[in-house]
Amino acid sequence: MTRISPTHPRYRSLRVRAGLARALREGLVVPEGLIAQGRGEAFDYFLGERTIPSARRAERIAADWIRTARHPVLSVNGNVAALAAVEVARLVRAYPRLGIEVNLFHRTPSRVRSVARALRSAGVVQLYGLRPTGRIAGLDSDRARVDRRGIGAADLCLIPLEDGDRAEALRRAGRRIIAIDLNPLSRTSRAAHLPIIDELTRALDEIARALERSPRTRPKRRGETARALLADARATMARNLLKAPRPGRPGRRRPRR
Repeated sequence: MTRISPTHPRYRSLRVRAGLARALREGLVVPEGLIAQGRGEAFDYFLGERTIPSARRAERIAADWIRTARHPVLSVNGNVAALAAVEVARLVRAYPRLGIEVNLFHRTPSRVRSVARALRSAGVVQLYGLRPTGRIAGLDSDRARVDRRGIGAADLCLIPLEDGDRAEALRRAGRRIIAIDLNPLSRTSRAAHLPIIDELTRALDEIARALERSPRTRPKRRGETARALLADARATMARNLLKAPRPGRPGRRRPRR
């Protein structure tokens, strides 16, 4: 494996790519997952590869919603397990009542075992979805299969890197939806009651930090509409694109004055 120098300007991104390539070889991630990651990384460029203020507010609201939910459940697919198993485990430590369910579009027994192994190695003990016992109405793919004790009984679902049709189906089924998605134009973001437009590990870490704080000292926060959060993310991307530096012409220098 090629050594990645910490001094490389794209060090973190290259490490993520190398980790996903390794996860692909190990059967945790499928090729389609690499395509999805590349698309998300492009949107993160437009955000400036940082958590914008509106996303940070959404992440803190998400912590409030999780804390007050009757049965909150986080849905984990292969990319989430490969990219953020450690962050998922931190979230569970911060709020042990949060359920974790394995849910895969390209579902095979070996992939389910791989996702479960990655999560358990990070410290997540209890997992739903290893043997699905229910279905979400209106979906034909394997992602319709859920655990009746997990998403099947949830009142709130945290769905990072989700498929749009499943996000819409979960909402139709009466679940309160928090989505983590770098694309503010996606069906997933638009279907969510609370869209978080941020990179996965940054978002999960911020939600965990908010949950780790004592609720007695937590300031009251006014909710923001999903439409306003999506509009702010799109406006931020547009501003960043407009102010991006124009490349100079190769082989030519400005004359000195």
